[in-house]
Order: sequence, then structure tokens, then C-alpha cells
Amino acid sequence: MNRVILAYSGGLDTSIIVRWLKERGFEVITYTADVGQKEELTEIPEKARKAGAVEAIVEDVREEFAKDFCLPTLRAMALYEKKYPLTASLSRPLISKKLVEYAKKHGADYIAHGSTGKGNDQVRFEVSAWALNPDIEVLAPVREWEFKSREQEIEYAMKYNIPIKATKENPYSIDKNLWGVSIECGVLEDPYQEPPKDAYQITTDPQDAPNTPEYVNITFKEGIPIAINGKEYSFLYRLIEDLNDIASRHGVGRIDMVENRLVGIKSREIYEAPGAMCLYKAYDDLAAIVLDKYTYQYIINHVSNVYANLVYEGLWFSPLKESLDAFNKNIAKYINGDVRLKLYKGNIEVVGRRSTNALYIEELSTYTEKDTFDHRAGAMFTKVYGLPLKVFGRVNRRTR
Repeated sequence: MNRVILAYSGGLDTSIIVRWLKERGFEVITYTADVGQKEELTEIPEKARKAGAVEAIVEDVREEFAKDFCLPTLRAMALYEKKYPLTASLSRPLISKKLVEYAKKHGADYIAHGSTGKGNDQVRFEVSAWALNPDIEVLAPVREWEFKSREQEIEYAMKYNIPIKATKENPYSIDKNLWGVSIECGVLEDPYQEPPKDAYQITTDPQDAPNTPEYVNITFKEGIPIAINGKEYSFLYRLIEDLNDIASRHGVGRIDMVENRLVGIKSREIYEAPGAMCLYKAYDDLAAIVLDKYTYQYIINHVSNVYANLVYEGLWFSPLKESLDAFNKNIAKYINGDVRLKLYKGNIEVVGRRSTNALYIEELSTYTEKDTFDHRAGAMFTKVYGLPLKVFGRVNRRTR
């Protein structure tokens, strides 16, 4: 019998995939990664077996996810199309890595996922898996099965008594992890329709958020966030969890965007990433004070965009992405210090920063009597700096 390791979330699609594969002669082993989705995973094995799985693997990979996937993306300051912090995009290469590992361990020639034929995740799962094992076979039932709508899938699940959370009245597709939440489908497919309140999963509506701002101090050491308000953390994932809790109370981290999917279509998605967006804001501001102009601008104008595209498009294990990681890790040794954030009604505002590596020198920047800048040098600097345009103007002078 053919054996397959299925990436299993327990959601609608993967729940019925187990049964669907079993009906076609596959022995299904499910794999579920705890990437900080804060869902009760103890019920996963029983649920998977009820659907027809012969074995169900549940693994806590929160710290690996935080250190090896979230942190490198933060160091790259990577936001897809300058908005999306790559929440779901980050968990896919990690899960693919685990699928390949367990396929080898259990003698499976196949891995499977629940992605659609027009989604990004199909690419992320498959390209990542092939980068690690070029000979692995990948199954994607959603691309070929007979169901044409989520309503039909729900009816199939009901027919075989497969427990699911989605209903015809609540058809959202939701993906959660430590770095954030992705929500699509339902009324959100109309890009002009304001997201209903029940679409958001973890953040307070900014209108209902506290009327008093909260100040949060984040401490970094070599590009790693290590403390919140003086409280140090031994595990990065726990720091992110606590920051999620703090920021979500203030409605921080909501993103509503129409994005360009890899397959060429546009898709309306909403995201919640309260902790991640706080860390992005803090990291960027600290980088601005400790890095020279050209290094900082190279990262925000080039590295961040390239890196975000690589992650979004499933190229996590590519040589370019790994080379950028080496660059970002080298730069991170200068990212030391504290950033103070003000959280208020959906907004994140940097109100303070300090670092032993700061290139901000008060005596050079001040306009008080402490000023040590040589203003006379400014005249010669301007003369030399402006020489190319001065020559151009002289050669090409004309009356307008």
C-alpha cells in the first residue's frame, strides 16, 4: 500500500483529504506542527484517526519556527509588497522540511498538502520539499478532486462524520501561527466589503481598544529581541507570544490588502500580526540609528523586497535567500539596544531608541552651544558636491 505523510491542520480541507486519500488506496500518516497557532492540538490525533489516518504526529516546533524562520525574516525587514509580514508563508518551508524528514523515517514515497491550484502554498510546500529531496512525490488532492466549493466539502465531511469547524454560515479560511493570522474567503472575497468584526481572530477592534496608550520597551541583542519592559526571555517564541498579547489588546497589526499571488491572480486577504509588526517597527528604527546610510538604505530598498519575494514565492531554501541570511546575520551584530513603542488604538509609534552602537552623536547634530560640527567645511562640501550640476548647467544653459 502506498504511504503518504499529510500536512494536517485539522481544518476543512485537510480533514476530508485524509478520507479522500484513503478511498484511493493510500495509507495516511498525518503531521501537525505546533507553530504557535494556540489551538488545542491534543484532539488532533483522535480527529485524524476518525477521518481514516493510521497514525497522527503532533510536534512542538515553536522555538524552531521563531528562531530559524521568523527571526531571519525580521532581520531582513521583509514585508511582501511593503505590507504583509509573511505569516503563513513562513510556516510552509518548516512544515515541508518536517514532511520530508518523516517521509524518510516512515518509508513513505509521498507527501501531501491541502493547498489549492491557485494558491501560493502549493508552490511553497512543493518547491521546499523538492529542494530538500528532489525525488519525493507530492500529492495535492484539492487540485484534482470533485468538490467545486467549500459548501460541497462541508457536506462531504458531514456525510462521513468528520468533525470540522467551518460551516456554511462561517466559511472563513483561517491560518494561525506565532507570527500572525491569515484570513480569507467568505464576504472577504469582495474587496470593497469592509471586513466584518467576526473576521478578525486575535486583535481588539481599535475603536474598542483602551483609551490610554501603552508603552512597550523592546530590547535587542545582535538583532535578536531578548526582553520586553526589562523582562528577559530564554525562548524567543515566548517573547513573541507575550508581545502578541500586549499589542492585540490595542488593535495593533491589522492588515487589509489586495496582493499579487504567485500564480498571477490578485487576492484579497486580511492579516493580524500584532507582535510581528511591533518587532518590525522596532528593528527598523534601531537599524536606522546604528547603521551607516548606505547599509541601511541598501537593506530597506533592496534586501527587504528581494527577501520578501523569495519567501512569498516559496524559495526559502534557495542559494540567494541563504546568502542574504548570511548578510543580514552579519549586520545584526550591530543591532543592539532598546526601542520604546507607544501602542494606541491600532497604531504603533516609536517614541524612543538608544544603543551603544548608535551613530547619532549629539555634539554633531545639536544646534546648541554644544555644537562641534565644522560649519565652514560645509561651504567646500557643497561646492564639490554641486560641481556636476554646475558644469551641466553651464554647458547646457538655455533660455526658457
